[in-house]
Amino acid sequence: MSLNFRRSMGFTLIEVILALGLTSLLLGLLSSSVFIVANDWSRSSNSLDEKLDTSLALLQLDRALHGAFPHSYTDEETLNREIFFTGENDFLSWVSTVSPQRLPGLTAWELSVNSEEGVYLRLAPAFSDNPRSRIAESNPVLLFPEYDLELSYLYEQLDQRRVWTDSWEAQELLSLPLAVYIRFVPNSDFDEELEIVARIRNNEHRSIRPNELERLDL
Repeated sequence: MSLNFRRSMGFTLIEVILALGLTSLLLGLLSSSVFIVANDWSRSSNSLDEKLDTSLALLQLDRALHGAFPHSYTDEETLNREIFFTGENDFLSWVSTVSPQRLPGLTAWELSVNSEEGVYLRLAPAFSDNPRSRIAESNPVLLFPEYDLELSYLYEQLDQRRVWTDSWEAQELLSLPLAVYIRFVPNSDFDEELEIVARIRNNEHRSIRPNELERLDL
């Protein structure tokens, strides 16, 4: 076998270097493509998780308002029976039969807003007394960051006309509104506006009746 024939069976050093260079280039392009796809997938997954978290939070609030209960307690100073429900334009506290942890018994809910941070939620167990002190001691959870809060309450006048009002004080009316409308307004143009319209079925206490004349002052 000649020397020239033996040389033709192998690769030259230049061919090996070119092959390694092309392989490195292909691997680099492949890894870059995989990295870009992984980043896109991660961003899509994070966006989906945020939307799912938002939808779950709205669903929980909607269920909690549907399960609002005219929780009554005895005021220690006046010894009168009062109902726990305070509704303002940017604040709402109520007692519900619904608990996010599916715990037995009643749960006190409170929605409030911090203009610089967003909408906060507090939860506390509701026993036979006024749960306001336990709510104040509970840890607030930032439910909707960078959102504002607007609330309205539906009531029925003596002439059976239904009107929305921006406040509701159950300690005076001794009943809950017929429905609650919550509007979450984003502080930026990138987020979408969120809404909840929840009907309250159990809006009156069985043994406590409100003064109908006070309804006319709303």
